[in-house]
Amino acid sequence: MTSTAYIRPDLETLPSYVPGKRDDHSLKLSSNEVAFEPLDAAKEAMAAATAGANRYPDLAAVELRSALAEHLGLTLEQVAVGVGSSALCQQLVQITAGPGDEVVFPWRSFEAYPIFTQVTGATPVAVPLDAKGFNDLEAMAAAVNENTKLIFVCNPNNPSGTTITRADFDAFLASVPKHIIVALDEAYFEFNRDDNSPVATDYVRKHANVVGLRTFSKAYGLAGVRVGYAFGAAEIIDALNKVALPFGVNVAAQAGAIASLHARDELLARIKETVAIRDRVADHIGAAHSQANFIWLPTTPERSAEIASTLAAEGVIVRSFPEGVRITITNAAEMDVLIAAWDRAFA
Repeated sequence: MTSTAYIRPDLETLPSYVPGKRDDHSLKLSSNEVAFEPLDAAKEAMAAATAGANRYPDLAAVELRSALAEHLGLTLEQVAVGVGSSALCQQLVQITAGPGDEVVFPWRSFEAYPIFTQVTGATPVAVPLDAKGFNDLEAMAAAVNENTKLIFVCNPNNPSGTTITRADFDAFLASVPKHIIVALDEAYFEFNRDDNSPVATDYVRKHANVVGLRTFSKAYGLAGVRVGYAFGAAEIIDALNKVALPFGVNVAAQAGAIASLHARDELLARIKETVAIRDRVADHIGAAHSQANFIWLPTTPERSAEIASTLAAEGVIVRSFPEGVRITITNAAEMDVLIAAWDRAFA
């Protein structure tokens, strides 16, 4: 008997999470990271925190959750933190779904949704985006049945960068049974300039089944220390905490997130450059406009792979999907490098 006999056989069909490629000698635009380093205050706070790394971090992350609660206008009991918002996505599946249950999400969207679902033994229900790359909320509502336990709505959607409207989200929530949790995944919230787009903090106060998800990995520049947060009804947050990895959010992550949150205005000023140039870059290469820190070029699997490999040869790493190419937007200097590489390869 081989060692694989001890492994769940269904995991053979589970796709592996594929991170963005990296090459120390190339411009990495494959993982939606920001180009700037953490603020000095965050660096200092994280360095100071690691001096006490011989002790466990605060299991309940009270200081960080309290700061987030104040920022969001909620209570401590309505906020959970996790090892990136992706961990909280997984915890949401764990507290809602198991064998025989279903989890609904748009597709293509965050590639971990189906993985997290299958890990619990639940059934992933991927609902295709509409022809323009938007979450098809009507189709998602139609996919709900007696087995549905959780719905993810990614806004802005990754990788298409599109947003939903408040009116459409209101209609969607009205059609979804109140016992089904709806997770509004706002990982790219800070880059969104669509005034007509829903904001999770407005909805968790009105809908007990809505949970918001955000992260410090993107706009806050803390992707390397992994800290995200969820907010919603205290009952849901309590359940999330019960299935969380103990002491998962380490001392550096907690300290860096607190310092960054206190300097939020300074951090958000730094992403204005990304917001200002993303449409120009999209127009130059023929990609769709986006409300996130990336742009999306829909194409065929063959063309997607070709674009990625050709740009890699030019020293630029982008993310290839079967449905298209996603390119991170950072700052003007790096985007000049991208455009020059694009023009050499495809002009």
